[in-house]
Amino acid sequence: MKMALVVCNSFFTDRVMAILKENGIDYFTTWDNARGKGHGTEPHFGSGSHPSTNSVTMIAFEEDAPLEALIRSINAANREIQRAPDHIRLFQWPLERIV
Repeated sequence: MKMALVVCNSFFTDRVMAILKENGIDYFTTWDNARGKGHGTEPHFGSGSHPSTNSVTMIAFEEDAPLEALIRSINAANREIQRAPDHIRLFQWPLERIV
């Protein structure tokens, strides 16, 4: 089992939701208006000179196939997003248990 966090500029939230739907992933938790800054990206603080925010989507995968399909779809979406700092990010780690 694996856990993934998908993080994107809130501007791309609809695109991420479409990617999930296209891949039959209808199980997730989303946090909107997340603030932060990644390596090589602009800050997303939700105010002042950095008014944008991020969206974070957490997904637990019991099988590898849907996760691999999601990764392929995110890579395809990122090829269409011109600025690398705007790319959709996916962070993955092992998931020990779902109760």
